[in-house]
Amino acid sequence: MTVQTRDAQAHDLDFIAGGNAAMALETEHKRLDPAIVRAGVQAAFDDPGRGRYFVAEIDGKVVGQLMITFEWSDWRNGVFWWIQSVYVAPQARRQGVFRTLYGHVERLAKETPGVCGLRLYVENDNIRAQQTYLGCGMVDAGYLVMETDYSGAVKRAGGH
Repeated sequence: MTVQTRDAQAHDLDFIAGGNAAMALETEHKRLDPAIVRAGVQAAFDDPGRGRYFVAEIDGKVVGQLMITFEWSDWRNGVFWWIQSVYVAPQARRQGVFRTLYGHVERLAKETPGVCGLRLYVENDNIRAQQTYLGCGMVDAGYLVMETDYSGAVKRAGGH
């Protein structure tokens, strides 16, 4: 079994949107509005400045995804690539899918002038994911993420 990575294409939109919804429900107990998620993925395909998706395949079947977005760092005079929308289909977990996606993105980041590093955020209780990220060489950056969400697109499972 070999995991292959590639840039996501428009025909991957349904897998990515479905993966985003599944990940939000599984890790954060949030229900995403499918139409909004689909439109959001499409918006990134339409405007690469919003984000860039990568997918992983096993035997020609898409089994994982991640997206990068971009944050300017005036402290470093460079751009951080934020890893987001990470999802691996349950049947493909613990087979190196994320590690392969991460390695692909890390190589691209190191080859791209002006990229100063990779970042991601992870749910506090998602210990398995945290261990995976540490295993890839990432470290706890010591930040707590705060937000105010005006979108109304995210609902807590159970109606909250």
